[in-house]
Amino acid sequence: MFVSNRQMARLKSLPRAVGSWALDSGGFTEITTYGEWRTSPEQYVKLIRRYHDEVGGLAWASQQDFMCEEKALRMTGLTIEQHQDLTVRNFLTLRGLAPELRIVPVVQGWLRPHYMRCVEKFMAAGVDLTQEPLVGVGSICRRPSTHVAGWILEDLHAAGLKLHAFGYKKSGLTASWPHVASADSMAWSKGGRYERTCGTHKSESNCLNHAMWWRGELLDRLADARDRV
Repeated sequence: MFVSNRQMARLKSLPRAVGSWALDSGGFTEITTYGEWRTSPEQYVKLIRRYHDEVGGLAWASQQDFMCEEKALRMTGLTIEQHQDLTVRNFLTLRGLAPELRIVPVVQGWLRPHYMRCVEKFMAAGVDLTQEPLVGVGSICRRPSTHVAGWILEDLHAAGLKLHAFGYKKSGLTASWPHVASADSMAWSKGGRYERTCGTHKSESNCLNHAMWWRGELLDRLADARDRV
C-alpha cells in the first residue's frame, strides 16, 4: 500500500499495519495548494518515526520533493532547476535528521535532460543515487502521453538507478516494466467512483475488493507483457 502523509497526519489514533506499506509525502497537494512546504522537515521526520513505531510495517517514506509540473512551478514562481536544488537540499536535511529511517530520494524534472541533471545535482551533493535501494521519479504521472515518461525511466534505469514510478499509468507500465522496481497508482480509486460492482457501496473508490481486483488485473497484464518479450 502507498498512503499519503496528508491522510495519516490527521489521525489521532493510528491503525496497526498487517502488511508492508510506503509513505507518500503528499507533496503535490501541499505545493499546488500553498506554493511551499508547510510541513517542516523536522515535523515530517517526527511523523515518520511515529508511523514506524505505532503503525509498523513501514518499508520506506518519500522525501519532501518539489515537483515540476506547470501548476507547481506556477504556484512557487520558481524554475525547474530551483525545484531540483530544493529537492536535493531537502533530502540532505531529512537524511541528516533521521539517518536510521529509509527515506527515498526523488529525482525531478520535466524533459529527459532535466532528470539526468537532477541526478548530477544529487551526485555533486554527495548522494550517489546508484547506491540507493530505491529512487523515486516525480512529475511523470500527469502527462498527456506516456512516451516521454517512458524514455525518462529508460534513461534513469540505464544510469543504474532502481526506480519507483510515482502515479504511473497502466499503459506506461506495460511498456516500462523492465525499467522500474515498483510503482503506485490511484487509478483504481478514481475509476471506482463510477462503478458499483460489490453491491455494498455507493461506489468502489474505497473498496478493498475492488482495489485487489484492479491490482490483480494489472499484474496479469504485466505478466502477459513479459511473456511476449
